[in-house]
Amino acid sequence: VDKAYHRLKTSDNVNKYRLEIVNALERFLELVEICKNELGWKKSTTYTVLKKLCEKGILKNEEHTVSSIISKEDFYAIQSEQFVEENFKGTLPAFIAAFTRRKKLTAKEIAEIRRMIDEYEGD
Repeated sequence: VDKAYHRLKTSDNVNKYRLEIVNALERFLELVEICKNELGWKKSTTYTVLKKLCEKGILKNEEHTVSSIISKEDFYAIQSEQFVEENFKGTLPAFIAAFTRRKKLTAKEIAEIRRMIDEYEGD
């Protein structure tokens, strides 16, 4: 630890960016802790998942800062499309039929779906 601290303290490049490095490390350690507590993951699992999400184009890693390439809404849309494709042969009516077999739609939900269809037809 003493040698590592000395290198951190004396390196010109590291010295220039020390605060950014410490902040990035703290965020990564927070993420590791969150994944450990909420998902039961090890540090290596968190790193592997982040790397795979970068490879899939969902996240990007620029200068050790990981950020999202796609919005949360786009991510859920992609996940939904994949679910319908994999489980209902890509047909949305089959998904809706299966969904409504066990759960009755409320009048508000039906109105919202009608509004969405009307908007889609208007485009």
